[in-house]
Amino acid sequence: MPRTWSQSRYAPDRGLTTRMVTTMFLIGLLYVVFVGVLLALLQNAWPVILLIAGVLFVAQFWFSDRIAAFSMGAREVTPEQAPGLHGSVDRICALADMPKPRVAISDRDIPNAFATGRNERTALVCVTTGLLRRLEPEELEGVLAHEMSHVAHRDVAVMTIASFLGVLAGFMTRAALYTGLGRNSRDSSTAIAALLIPLVSAVVYVISFLLTRLLSRYRELSADRSAALLTGRPSALASALTKVTGEMARIPTEDLRRAEPFNALWFAPAFSSKESLSRLLSSHPTLEQRLDQLGRISAQLGRG
Repeated sequence: MPRTWSQSRYAPDRGLTTRMVTTMFLIGLLYVVFVGVLLALLQNAWPVILLIAGVLFVAQFWFSDRIAAFSMGAREVTPEQAPGLHGSVDRICALADMPKPRVAISDRDIPNAFATGRNERTALVCVTTGLLRRLEPEELEGVLAHEMSHVAHRDVAVMTIASFLGVLAGFMTRAALYTGLGRNSRDSSTAIAALLIPLVSAVVYVISFLLTRLLSRYRELSADRSAALLTGRPSALASALTKVTGEMARIPTEDLRRAEPFNALWFAPAFSSKESLSRLLSSHPTLEQRLDQLGRISAQLGRG
C-alpha cells in the first residue's frame, strides 16, 4: 500500500515544521487583528468586510494552485507525451515511497521548475522546456526531488496561505473604503479612518511579506537538503543549480520580468536586472549558501 506524502522517505525537518507553525500562527494573528481594526473603524461595513475576507480566503485556498499553474503556462502531460520526464518522476516516487503527483510542462525557455498543490490529489510538479533541454537526467532528477520535497513537507500550502494576507489586505481595504467611507465624508471619525486604514493595510502587507520571505528562504534550503539525502547525489543538484543560475543571464529581460512575480514558487529565482530590489528581498537563499550546504552533505555522505 503506497504511503502518503507525510509518510514518505523524505527526511523530516523539525526546523521547517516549527517555522511553518510559527509563521501560520503569526499570520493568523495578524489577519485577526487586521479584520478587527477594519471592523472597529468601519462599523457600518462589517458584513461586507467579513464576506470579502471569507470569500477571498476560501478562493485562495482552493484555487491558488490552479491559478499559479495557469499563470505559468503549465499543461499536464501523459507518460506517452513525456516518457523521460515521467520516468524521472517515477524514480523519485519509488525512492521516496510516495504517491505520484501530476506532471506538467511549461513551454518557456527560462530553465526552471515549480510545484503546487495543497494535498495529494492536487499536487503537481512542472518543469519548463528550457530546463528539459539544458539538464542531464541526474540533474533533472535532483530538481524534481527538490520540488517534490516541497509538497511532501506541505510547505507549498503554507506558503500559499501565508503570502495571501498582503493581497487580501489590499482588496479588503479598497472594498472598505468604497463601502464605508464614502457616505459621511464630513464626519471627523470617517476622515481619521480614511487615513488609518491605508496605513494599517501597508503595515500588514510589510509584516506578512517579511514573514513569508524568512520562511521561503529556509524552505528552499530544506528542500535542497531533503532532495540530496533522498537521491544520494548532492553533486547532481549542485550542478543543476549552477547551470540554471548561469543560464538565467542568457534569458531575454522581458521573459525574466514575466517570470519574476512567481519567484517564490520557482526552483531558482529569475531576476530581470542585477539591481532589482527583489534580489535584496529574495524568496531564495543565495547560490553560494545553497552550494555550501550541498557540499557539506556530499562530505557527510562520503564519510558514511
